[in-house]
Amino acid sequence: MLLSILAVVVGLALLVWSSDRFVDGASAIAANLGMSPLIIGITIVGMGTSAPEMLVSGIASWQGNPSLGVGNALGSNIANIALILGVTALVAPLVISSGLIRLELPVLMVGMLVALVLILDGHLSFADGSILLMLLFVVMGILLYDATHARSSDALVAELADEVEADMPLGTAVIWFLIGLVVLLVSARMLVWGAVNVATAIGVSDLVIGLTIVAIGTSLPELAASIVSARKGESDMAVGNVIGSNLFNLFGVMALPGLIAPAALPPAVLTRDYPLMLALTAALFFMAFRFRASTTARRINRFEGLALIAVFFAYQAWILIDP
Repeated sequence: MLLSILAVVVGLALLVWSSDRFVDGASAIAANLGMSPLIIGITIVGMGTSAPEMLVSGIASWQGNPSLGVGNALGSNIANIALILGVTALVAPLVISSGLIRLELPVLMVGMLVALVLILDGHLSFADGSILLMLLFVVMGILLYDATHARSSDALVAELADEVEADMPLGTAVIWFLIGLVVLLVSARMLVWGAVNVATAIGVSDLVIGLTIVAIGTSLPELAASIVSARKGESDMAVGNVIGSNLFNLFGVMALPGLIAPAALPPAVLTRDYPLMLALTAALFFMAFRFRASTTARRINRFEGLALIAVFFAYQAWILIDP
């Protein structure tokens, strides 16, 4: 049991570290090959921040634990909004002015409703996973088109371009990319092994472990990135990190269990976890789009951030009381 807990802790730490190295190396390689910083920011950086969730979900599904992968996807999305945006809004109220975010949020809402229709039969099938993965590429295409046609003054467009590691030499970039990829694979395998053993030892389901320990741990890169962005006054980047991560989790991470190990979903997914994820996304939509007479910008204030954090901890207590 102690060895399994150590594997979870070390696996999470290495997963966070290697994710940053992987993204830096991949984005620097793309920059050296002449790719636009904006395109790198939306595709490589966006997908890279969800690499921990995707690897954990894929490995767990391959080993016959698809519920852990599903829990990771849903739990990460819940943590991203309720915990990460909540904490970030306490650090600094989040002003949302980017037109790109105002496109991403409706796309995320519609995507969640489409995914809900796919799994309403209580089963995540190969066909469901294929549709979700196809939708990921469609959504990325929509976002890329909108971003490349957005005004150059759009806050998020400028912040995305600034995030790209453009000064790293190609040789160094390749080395960091390979190191990040290898450590990502090893640490994800370590985390899944430890998490499954812990779940077995304490008598809870793979879904619960995925919704709690694994989801929170794999969301740590988004937490760090969002807080740093908020402290630098880059509110749109902080919110954009969360929305982008949730899009990749919904379409990419959720697709993998269906593609690798199609199975029936635990009943709690449809009665507890998915409804909460949908409700939190609707709340974020309301906070971002509601009209305020005093300003044209939308914002998430400290009171709303505190409310989001309260919802997150109430949800964690709910899981522990009724796993």
